[in-house]
Amino acid sequence: MSPCTDELKLVALDKDDIEVVSAHVQDSLVKIADIFWRPHDHRFVMALNRFDWMSAVDIAKSGAGYSKADYRRCRTALRFERVLACKCRNLDQSAKDAQLNLLAVEFAETDSPAGVVSLIFSGGGVIRLEVECLEAELADLGEVSAAAICPDHFTANTARA
Repeated sequence: MSPCTDELKLVALDKDDIEVVSAHVQDSLVKIADIFWRPHDHRFVMALNRFDWMSAVDIAKSGAGYSKADYRRCRTALRFERVLACKCRNLDQSAKDAQLNLLAVEFAETDSPAGVVSLIFSGGGVIRLEVECLEAELADLGEVSAAAICPDHFTANTARA
């Protein structure tokens, strides 16, 4: 792996912010073993391999010849604070090496500023976080690797490295 040159760091405090975070983490690959719920700290942390959509757009715009090695994934942390509860649906938590494909992150306000964050995975898996208020951070950790493919939502090949 090589170091990430354009490290991304975002903070989300409202629905608009979390939509930006969601766009950046779409098609991220996550291992079950890299998901951490810390109830005593009211914190949820997930390490993921984020597909770098910004560089993929730059590649497409350049129109020049490129290889699949030009697509990349960045090792990234997604952290939520002020988490009151964490629930999972359709995820086998005992399969620590299972790889999930993160499709979206959504926030629905319930009793302002409290709400529910939903981490939605392909195959119907969902992690639901009940939060006191939305307080999230997305930060690249500095490691980059080549992506085998550019995710394509019109084929079944989106869950590969």
